[in-house]
Amino acid sequence: MDFERPVMTAVRTTFLTTRAAARQMIRQRSGVILTFGGYGTPISDFYLGGFQIGLSAVDALRRQLAAELGPYGIRVLTLQSTGVVPETIPEDHAGREHVTDEIASRTLLKRGATLGDVGNVAAFAASDNARAITATALNITCGDEVD
Repeated sequence: MDFERPVMTAVRTTFLTTRAAARQMIRQRSGVILTFGGYGTPISDFYLGGFQIGLSAVDALRRQLAAELGPYGIRVLTLQSTGVVPETIPEDHAGREHVTDEIASRTLLKRGATLGDVGNVAAFAASDNARAITATALNITCGDEVD
């Protein structure tokens, strides 16, 4: 049950939220659905169990939703930045500095993305400037994940 919980929760909440939003977007023949997560690539130094499987399942769901909603002018994208936003780690977390240094060391840019970076990419993705982008993930990992 513990293994399945993050998979079921991620897929169900993404589906239900998208269904509710898409009903409105279909009427207006446009819209953008943004999911948040990652590709679900296995991480060998952290044992995240069903969480990683959940990310992969949501990624597959995003692709299917993009195919089904595209004819209505609705774009579906994933903002991928899982594990690369150091400022989200609480200041009083034991070993915070070690974790943030570890995150930076794994990226090609030798730094993690900020919440501002994620917000800027989200704003771009939702804008008409990104109107040709759908059915894909926008990689905001500073090179931690390489496509």
